[in-house]
Amino acid sequence: MDTQLTKLLNITYPIIQAPMFLVSNVAMVTEAMKGGIAGCIPALNYRTLDELREAIRELKANRVEGGSFGFNLIVNKSNIKYKGQLEVICEEGCDFIITSLGSPEETINQAHAVGIKVFCDVVDLKFAKKVEDLGADAAIAVNNQAGGHRGNLTPEELTSLLSTELKIPVISAGGVGCKADIDKMLSYGATGVSVGSPFIASIEAGVTDEYKQACVDYGAEDIIMTERISGTPCTVINTPYVQKIGTKATWLENLLNKNRKLKKWVKMIRFSIGMRATENAAKKATYKTVWVAGPSIEHTKSILPTKDIITKLTT
Repeated sequence: MDTQLTKLLNITYPIIQAPMFLVSNVAMVTEAMKGGIAGCIPALNYRTLDELREAIRELKANRVEGGSFGFNLIVNKSNIKYKGQLEVICEEGCDFIITSLGSPEETINQAHAVGIKVFCDVVDLKFAKKVEDLGADAAIAVNNQAGGHRGNLTPEELTSLLSTELKIPVISAGGVGCKADIDKMLSYGATGVSVGSPFIASIEAGVTDEYKQACVDYGAEDIIMTERISGTPCTVINTPYVQKIGTKATWLENLLNKNRKLKKWVKMIRFSIGMRATENAAKKATYKTVWVAGPSIEHTKSILPTKDIITKLTT
C-alpha cells in the first residue's frame, strides 16, 4: 500500500485517523502511530493553549517509526483561538496540519517555515485549486459520505475530479469502513484516505460508552443531515432526540441569517451552542443525544481497540 501519502508522512499504510471534535485524543493517536498510520486531533479539543502544548509534547514522546501525527485547525473567524493554536503548534512541531473552514494561507506560510506539512479540506475543484496555488501539500477531498461537515459530491466524483486536475496529492475523506473501501478510493486516484467514524467506537476514544455503542447499533440508513449544530449541514445519528428537535434551522435563525451585519454573529452563537450540546452528548449520560457520525459506521460491529480497527482496515 505504498503511495504518495505513505512517503509524504513516512507511514506504513495510506490512512489518516481523521480529527474528530471531542472524540480524538492522545491515546487514540498514539495507537494509530503504533499501527502504522497517521493520527490527527482537532486543536479545539483542548480548552487552553497549555493543554494543547502538553498534548503535542506527549505525542512527540510517543512517536514510533511508521506512524505520524498532526492537528486540525479551524481557520475561519468563528475560531477565536486559531492564531494562538497555530503559534503553539509551530513552536512545538508536528508532522502535519489539516485546515478546515477558511483560507489556509496563513497556516501554510507559518507551518512551512518550520517544516510542517499542510493538508487542506476541500469540497470542490475551485477551492482545491486555490489551496494548491497557496502551496498546500495535499488536498483532502471531503465527499458526501463524510461524517460531520461533508461535501456534496460522491467519493468517485470528487476524488476522480481532483486527482485529474491537481498536481498535489488527493486524500479521500468519507465512506471508508473497510479495506475494500480503501482500495476503491485508491482506484479513483486518491493517494490515501482519511477515516473518522469507525474510530469513534474505539476503546481509546474520549466519549461515552453510549456514543460508542450507538455507532455499533445504528447503521448507514440512520445517518441524517442537521442544521441545528453549527448552522452548517452536519451528519448525525438519527436518535429520538434529534427527531424531536428537528433538523432545520429555526425561523429566527433563518431571518437573522439574511441580515448581512448579523449573519456572522448568528453563526458564531449557533456554533457555540451546538458545540456545547455535542460535547454534553459525547461526554455525559444525557437524553440530549446529538451524536456526530458518518455512514461508514455500517461496518462497525463492536467496540474495539484502535489497533484492531486498523487491522480491519488494512487486511
